Amino acid sequence: MCTSIYQVTDDRTHLLARTMDWPVLAVSPLFVPRNFRWQSVYNQRVYQNKYALVGGGSLSAHHVDVSDGVNEYGLMAQKLTFDNGATLVDQPDDSRVQLAAYEFAFYILGNFKSVADLADHIGEIDLMSDVHNDIKFGKSEMHFAVADRTGRIVVVEPTSQPMRIIENPLGVVTNSPDYDRQLKQMEKYVDFTPAFQAGKVPLNTPRVTTGRLSGKANPPGYYSPSARFIRAAYLRERSDVPEDKTSGITSEFHLLDSVTVPQNSRHQPTYSVYRSVTVSEGREYYFQSYHRGDTTKLQLTDDMLEWSHPKIYHVPDRLAVREVK
Repeated sequence: MCTSIYQVTDDRTHLLARTMDWPVLAVSPLFVPRNFRWQSVYNQRVYQNKYALVGGGSLSAHHVDVSDGVNEYGLMAQKLTFDNGATLVDQPDDSRVQLAAYEFAFYILGNFKSVADLADHIGEIDLMSDVHNDIKFGKSEMHFAVADRTGRIVVVEPTSQPMRIIENPLGVVTNSPDYDRQLKQMEKYVDFTPAFQAGKVPLNTPRVTTGRLSGKANPPGYYSPSARFIRAAYLRERSDVPEDKTSGITSEFHLLDSVTVPQNSRHQPTYSVYRSVTVSEGREYYFQSYHRGDTTKLQLTDDMLEWSHPKIYHVPDRLAVREVK
């Protein structure tokens, strides 16, 4: 259970936010340098990234697991679970890039400059099952939200080979398969613009609905993937378009409030263990863990592009309070 929300501000700042809904917090802010070498858990093949990045993830001797982040060219990516929708590849092929599904967001950020760059190479990449490998990682079903500085926002779905790249000017993703079906459900709650219905929304269009709500239903309040999709999209369309980066970050966290899953261990193991907002132009990553409450900022500066070693920033997941007198 995760929710992704994209926004573009009046001054053309591009932001990609998300909740991470999981049983435990296993992610910290991190930096990965240019030319970083790592092994895929699928077949232990060594890859070398081209680009530096900051984001949220974990780091071990040979493996990096990145859930979301932004690279030095402002390309932003997130991985989200994908309920019963992925078609994974069984057969090994040394001529192709073959990865465990959960490694793909890290590969995107380390190797592509833009959504168009990714689209040009998507046919070279397979997300693998664990049928023929030694380390069993299960059927890790994922799909991915990817956006860049041009204003292009897409969903990458591994429902076919090559993987599908779906234009997503609505800017919202949750966990269920069949993005078209989720859009169809939205028609109960909003009226889409003619440009959206025709698939001709110009880049950087902040709203894709008419704003007319007469006769429309109110969005549901529960936390299923469909309900979170509807609620996030509905509130994104109804909220003010942010003026700039600062108001955009504020807006993104408030929109995430509507889909943040509270901890409720009696009924379900997952909750929103962290939320993040990524800013393309500033190469910035804003991180909020569930129990801490405040926001940690990590920015990929020009000086950091010369660093040669990865770094993880451990942020204690406990309440942080500023006391005033």
